Amino acid sequence: MVRRRLSSITTSRVFGRHAALVSLAALVSLAALAPRPLAGQGIKLAVGNVGLGIGDVPRLDGLRFNYRDRALERVRGLNVTIWTPYEGDHGVVEGLALGLPLTGAADVRGLALGAGVGAERSFRGAGIGLIGLGAGTNIRGVALGGIGVGAGDDLTGIAFGGVGAGAGGNLGGVALGGLGVGAGDDLTGIAFGGLGVAAGADLEGLAVGGLGVGAGDDLTGIAFGGVGVGAGLDLEGLAVGGIGVGAGDDLTGVAFGGVGVGAGGDLTGIAFGGVGVGAGGELRVLAVGGIGVGAPRVTGVVLSGVAAGAQDFNGWVVAPAYFTIQKGGSFHGFSLSAVNRILGSQHGLTIGIVNIANELHGLQLGLINIARNKDSFRVLPLVNWHR
Repeated sequence: MVRRRLSSITTSRVFGRHAALVSLAALVSLAALAPRPLAGQGIKLAVGNVGLGIGDVPRLDGLRFNYRDRALERVRGLNVTIWTPYEGDHGVVEGLALGLPLTGAADVRGLALGAGVGAERSFRGAGIGLIGLGAGTNIRGVALGGIGVGAGDDLTGIAFGGVGAGAGGNLGGVALGGLGVGAGDDLTGIAFGGLGVAAGADLEGLAVGGLGVGAGDDLTGIAFGGVGVGAGLDLEGLAVGGIGVGAGDDLTGVAFGGVGVGAGGDLTGIAFGGVGVGAGGELRVLAVGGIGVGAPRVTGVVLSGVAAGAQDFNGWVVAPAYFTIQKGGSFHGFSLSAVNRILGSQHGLTIGIVNIANELHGLQLGLINIARNKDSFRVLPLVNWHR
């Protein structure tokens, strides 16, 4: 989950470039069997370029009907086709591109409807592809694809794909994919994926994935993953993972993990782990672990179902079975545990059955209390103290 930027970018780019184009492949391949008319062949009933065009009329402002475009330069108005254009850049459609069943152009600006809609370069406006909608570079606007919506570079706006929605570059806005939503670079906005949501770089906003949510770099906002939520670098906000939540570097905010919550660096905020909570650096404020909580440095409140430990601890801890401070470390605060084993210095109060401190500078309450730095009465029942 943590630090998988390369695989995340690769998966997202492939998905982004082909989510819609693959869905069109079967229909487009049939067009190879159709006869190829001569370029520019058609009938134009117009004054100048304003009027009606039938066939492969290159330029028209008005109504244009053609089987399949080869010589299209520009249509402003209505362009109706049966198949997608032949290979290569084929003009600009400004207005309504209607496919019966397929349509496309180099650039589409306006409204596009068809079983499949494709833009060799860019799509800007609103489009519905019953099978899919895709663009070689950018999509900007509203795009709905029965199977998928995909942009080779950036996708900005609102995208709904029955299977998925993706962008090879950045994805910004609202995206919904029946299986998943992915971006090769940054994903910003709101994303819902039946299986997952992923960004090769940063993910910012609200993300919900049936299995998981992941970002190759930073994840900022709110994320829900049925299995897990992860960020290769920093995670900031609210994260809920059915199994776990993790960040390669710092985790800041509120995190809930069915099994655990972890951060390679500092964990700051509130963390709940069904089994445990851990941080490679400092753990600050509140941590609750079903079995254990641990970090080199802890500042705040720790509630553990079984045990807890740290190198240095400043705050309050409740660990029914066992609490320890590693050799050479320090404890400042309050601890309630059956066994309090402070292998460094204790400054504060420990309550337990057995309390042990290499250096006691505070108070121990328990059946057996051991203060190894005292000259006398190192072991006492009920209470032991030392300044």
